[in-house]
Amino acid sequence: MLTYKDCLEMCDFTKEEIKAIADHEHISGMSAILLAEELLHEQGGVFKIQRMIMDDIEMALQQHDGGRAGQLKKVLHHFIETHPDALRLER
Repeated sequence: MLTYKDCLEMCDFTKEEIKAIADHEHISGMSAILLAEELLHEQGGVFKIQRMIMDDIEMALQQHDGGRAGQLKKVLHHFIETHPDALRLER
């Protein structure tokens, strides 16, 4: 039986990216891995993931959680750098 760690090691995402997706969608980490991998191969899916992370940043800022927002900004920049279909944002 595959564990969460096994699946995370086989996917094209970091644990932080998966956590952002899981938090955004209110799903488990394992479900977030499956969703992320599905979106990765769907037209416009990479942008959908990027939007999820951006939404999480906005939510953290609205909740005055600068630490979480800063962490998610790092996740977003890494995501953009490692997924060429992602929209390039100005830094």
